[in-house]
Amino acid sequence: MTAPSRGRRSGPARGERNPYGVLHRALRLLEAVDRHPLGVDTASLARELGLPAGTVQELAEALEGEGYLLFDEGAWVLGGALTLLGHQNREQLVRARLHRGLADLRDELGAAVYFSRYHDGELSVEAVVASESAPAVVEWADFRSTAHASAIGRCLLGQLDHEGRRDHLSRHRPARLTVRTVTDAEQLLHRLDRQPATVPVLDLEEYALGTVCAAVPVSAGSTVGCLATSLPVADSHRLRAAAELLAERAAPLMVAMAV
Repeated sequence: MTAPSRGRRSGPARGERNPYGVLHRALRLLEAVDRHPLGVDTASLARELGLPAGTVQELAEALEGEGYLLFDEGAWVLGGALTLLGHQNREQLVRARLHRGLADLRDELGAAVYFSRYHDGELSVEAVVASESAPAVVEWADFRSTAHASAIGRCLLGQLDHEGRRDHLSRHRPARLTVRTVTDAEQLLHRLDRQPATVPVLDLEEYALGTVCAAVPVSAGSTVGCLATSLPVADSHRLRAAAELLAERAAPLMVAMAV
């Protein structure tokens, strides 16, 4: 890296031997500054990142020298070099950040986690984070056409107005997927009207036998979205606790995603 302005020393913290560790800290630092658009001082960054203030100062100065940070009136703000990365790269950074957050949530829940949106009249499952011990639901019927039967779908439809819900159900006629699936459109609309916004939406083997799911709405700008999790029916006793934890983590995760 080039030498920073005002003669301050650049480079990794003394004794830092792992270049990937430095890179990890640099990315976390940039993300932390990004969460403070009006600027943030070194001490606050150190507390937020759980690092010594001296380490944060040295790393911030190095990033300043490359144009990624600016020091203005006692506070750090993002520098112009980030703008040059372009919108596409910025989107990739946000997606990587989302994936990390979902992976942490998966590990905490011990279950697969999903992020979905409703955009231009269609449901889209945009991220699925699962593992061998926390498998995802097998998409045996197109998620886009089965919103009536899934926790994700009903959570997204519940955020639309009445006409938006009717429009969706008119284009994607409810079909019976299991013996538990509700297929009557009026009954579905009544069910959506009665669903409290603060209560997780549950799917008890309505999409697939052997699987239960829960979904909670998320707000990120104008996004109609939701976070969801799924469990084998044998673990259905864990579903409500998982749904409550999902609701607790939804807002912080979306804040961390904010660009």
